Amino acid sequence: MRISNVLYGLSLAASTWAQSGSIDAYIASESPIAKAGVLANIGPDGSKASGAKAGVVIASPSQQDPDYLFTWTRDSSLVFKAIIDWYTLGLDTSASIRSKIDQFVSAEATQQHVSNPSGDVSSGGLGEPKFNIDLSAFTGAWGRPQRDGPALRATAMITYSNWLLSQGNTSYVSDTLWPILQLDLDYVANSWNSTGFDLWEEISSSSFFTTAVQHRSLREGATLATALGKSSLASTYTTQAANALCFLQSYWNPTGYITANTGGGRSGKDANGALASIHTFDAAAGCDAATFQPCSDKALANLKTYVDAFRSIYTINSGIAANAAVATGRYPEDSYQGGNPWYLTTAAVAEQLYDAIIVWKAQESIEVTSISQPFFQQFDSSVAVGTYASSTSTYTTLLSAVQDFADGFILVHQKYTPSGGGLAEQFGRDSGSPVSAVDLTWSYAAISTAFEARAGVVPASWGASGLIVPTTCSTSGGGGGGGGATVAVTFNVQATTVFGENIYITGSVDALQNWSPDNALILSADNYPIWSITVNLPASTTIEYKYIRKFNGAITWESDPNNSLTTAASGSATQTDTWR
Repeated sequence: MRISNVLYGLSLAASTWAQSGSIDAYIASESPIAKAGVLANIGPDGSKASGAKAGVVIASPSQQDPDYLFTWTRDSSLVFKAIIDWYTLGLDTSASIRSKIDQFVSAEATQQHVSNPSGDVSSGGLGEPKFNIDLSAFTGAWGRPQRDGPALRATAMITYSNWLLSQGNTSYVSDTLWPILQLDLDYVANSWNSTGFDLWEEISSSSFFTTAVQHRSLREGATLATALGKSSLASTYTTQAANALCFLQSYWNPTGYITANTGGGRSGKDANGALASIHTFDAAAGCDAATFQPCSDKALANLKTYVDAFRSIYTINSGIAANAAVATGRYPEDSYQGGNPWYLTTAAVAEQLYDAIIVWKAQESIEVTSISQPFFQQFDSSVAVGTYASSTSTYTTLLSAVQDFADGFILVHQKYTPSGGGLAEQFGRDSGSPVSAVDLTWSYAAISTAFEARAGVVPASWGASGLIVPTTCSTSGGGGGGGGATVAVTFNVQATTVFGENIYITGSVDALQNWSPDNALILSADNYPIWSITVNLPASTTIEYKYIRKFNGAITWESDPNNSLTTAASGSATQTDTWR
C-alpha cells in the first residue's frame, strides 16, 4: 500500500471516530421517533390515520400538495415487512405489534377482492396500485397497473408464514395466509413478463425493482408451497422464478450500472437499483451478482454510478469530496416537486452498504473485481483486483472506509432532518428544508431498517444462495393461465420537435396502454430525430398503434390510418416509422 493510502487510512480513522458519536446520538433520538411515525400512520388507532380501516397503512396524512391520504400496496407491504421483521427477529415481540400484523393480513385479504379500474381479483385487479383508506377503490386517473405490490405483499406475508410454521402454527398459515398468498403468487407468475408502471408511477415498461422483487417472491413462494404440500404450485413458481432471474440480468448496462427501466427515455440511473438490492438482501447468498446482492460487484458499481449522478445537481451537495456521502434522490432527471433529494433514497444507500459490511464480516473477506474496482478505488486508489482476507491491511482499510462512507449518508440524513425528527418525503435541493408530503410512512420505515442494518440485524434468508441463471430465457407465463409469450418490439419513429415537446406511443393492447393518451408511453430522444422505445408485446398478435405529441398540455395525434403490425411467435422485432 502506498504512503498516501496509509495517510488516508489514518485520516479516515479520525473521521470515523469523530462522527461515530454523532451518529450514535442521532440513532438514539431518531429511532423511537421513526418507529412512532410508522405506527401513527396505521389504522384504526394511529394518531395520524383517522378514517383508516384496521391494518391499513396511510402513505402520509398530507391531503394537499400532494394528497397522499391513500394506501399503496407497495408502501404498505414494505412497511409491514419491516414490522414483521421487528416481531419475528425479536426486536419487538409486543402483543400490540402482533395485533397490527394480523390486522394487516385481514385488510389485505379484503383489499384483494375490491374491484377497481385495473380489474377484479381474477382479471388484473391485484395490479391496482392504491386504494382509499377505507379500502374502497380509487377510481381517478393513475399510472396502472403496478406489478410490484403483489410480490412485496407476498414477501411480507411469507416472512410471517415461515415464522408461524417454526412456532408450529400451521393452521393459520394454511387457512388464512395461504389463500392470500396464492392469489398474489399466481398473479406474479402470470404477469412478471408484462409491462407496468415503475415504483415511481411514471414509466410504463419493465422495471428492475419490479422484476427483482417478483423473482424473490416466487422463490420463497415455491419453498412455502412445498412446505404446505402444494407441489404443483411450487413447480410453477420455481419455473417462473428461473425465467424472471434470467430476465433480471438484462437490466445490467456493461458501462457499470443497472438500467432501471426499459422505457421512459431517461439515463436509467435510479434509486430503483439500491432499493431492489436491500429489499432482496439475503446474507446467505454472500455477494452473489445474479441476484444483485448488496456486496456484489454489480450492485456496488451501480451504487457508485447512482450516487455520483447527484453530486453536481443539488446545491446542498456543493463542495463535498468526490468520495464522500451526498444527498440522493430518485433519479437525476427528476422534476417532481422540483426534483429533490428523498429521505428514503439517501437512507437506502447507507443500508445497502451496511448490508454489504454484514456479509464481508461474515465471510471474512472482500473481493474486488474489475466491475467493482472503481467503487473501491474511491477509498484506496491503488487497490487491485483480488480477494482480500480479513487478516490483510487492505481488508481493514476498505471495510473501515465503506463503514465511514455509509455513516456519511446517515449524517446527511441527520443534517436535513428537522429538530423534532419528523420525516417528509423530500428535502429541498437548494435549502435542505423538508418538501412535499409530511410524515411519509416509507421515510420512517426506511431509516429504521437502515439503523437496523448498521446494528448488524440480518433478515431471514429467502433462498437466493446457489441459484443458477438459465442459459436461455423464456418469457412464457405460468400458474394457471393469463400469461403468454411476448416479443420485444423496438419502435423507431422519425419526428422533429420543438424544445419541450415529446413523442409518445399508444395502441390496441395493454402493453401499449389501450389507446390511452394520458398513459401513453414516452419515447427516448437519445438518437434524435429518431425517437425510440422497446415494448414487450403479446406474441402472434395483430396490433394497431399511433404516435402522439405532447407539448404544454396539448396532445396531437398522428394522422389516420392507424399503424399496424403482427408480432412473431418469439424473438424480437424493430418497427421503423415516420411521423405523419
